[in-house]
Amino acid sequence: MTSTTEPPIQLTPLLGMTLARLQQVAAEAGLPRFAASQIAKWLYDKRVTSIDEMTNLSKAARASLAATYCVGRRAPLAEARSTDGTVKYLFEGVGSRNVEAVYIPDHDRATLCVSSQAGCRMNCSFCMTGRQGFHGNLSAADIINQVLSIPESLSLTNIVFMGMGEPTDNLPAVLSAIEILTSPWGLAWSPKRITVSSIGKLQPLRELLDLTRVHIAISVHSPFSEERAGLMPVERPYPLTEVIRLLRSYDFSHQRRLSFEYIMWRGLNDDLRHADALARLMKGLDCRVNLIRFHAIPDSPLRPSPTDRMEAFRDRLNSLGIIATIRASRGEDIMAACGMLAGARREPSA
Repeated sequence: MTSTTEPPIQLTPLLGMTLARLQQVAAEAGLPRFAASQIAKWLYDKRVTSIDEMTNLSKAARASLAATYCVGRRAPLAEARSTDGTVKYLFEGVGSRNVEAVYIPDHDRATLCVSSQAGCRMNCSFCMTGRQGFHGNLSAADIINQVLSIPESLSLTNIVFMGMGEPTDNLPAVLSAIEILTSPWGLAWSPKRITVSSIGKLQPLRELLDLTRVHIAISVHSPFSEERAGLMPVERPYPLTEVIRLLRSYDFSHQRRLSFEYIMWRGLNDDLRHADALARLMKGLDCRVNLIRFHAIPDSPLRPSPTDRMEAFRDRLNSLGIIATIRASRGEDIMAACGMLAGARREPSA
């Protein structure tokens, strides 16, 4: 006589669900509609890690939920700490790649850089994430778990969607995460504490602008179309000029901030000709430019622009009426700086 072992039941995470989705869950479990708000409070305010901790639900209700659902919180798999205080956390990802989130303390600010995908489809030549290929979209649960499951979670002041992946390439999950972060039944953050970085996919960017009030950061890296296309293939289907035309139709003078990210490479995009062309593109926009020091990655011919070139570029933009600053580099010694996140290959399940 042979015995067989039933495969374990895959429980669905409650984490990452919006209030509307939790209302569906409550109805399916035979719970009153107000139970959804109770569950949301346990998940996002009290930050429980098990359904058993939801003590204002009846024991029968908790048992009913636990038959199908789990909270879905998962601790980081590993961490690396920089000499400057930056911490890089490794989380379980999707496909064959785990993902990374970066905690950046800075005086009275504590920022978490979250990932939205495992790998990336955009294939930018200077980015280690893109070199890994695309392994899958993270769910809203995966994104919110990065926020809630680091030791510094309660001290966070800002969230930036600037980790692994292109946020507008996984917009439904990113929008759900933003709703959870900003809703009264969720974490109740102001949208002013959240920034979403994008390479500029037009339709999802427009949807993000229409549906949220978060800050927007657009990756530029060259004002010249052919040159930008060589660095960022997305320039072909979504030219920067079209992205800026879209941005001009929105108001960035109140509450919402618009910034442009500009990584600087020696001898490639760091001369005053580039600064002048960039200023022409952005003329009349209420925006700022963040100049970013390139962090060398393996097998890349690109090299960082010298400090004096970056300062001259910044000063030229400022003289032309474009607010520009040089962003401080953080976490380079642990491969946590801009463009260096690559996650880790996931071990196959036994």
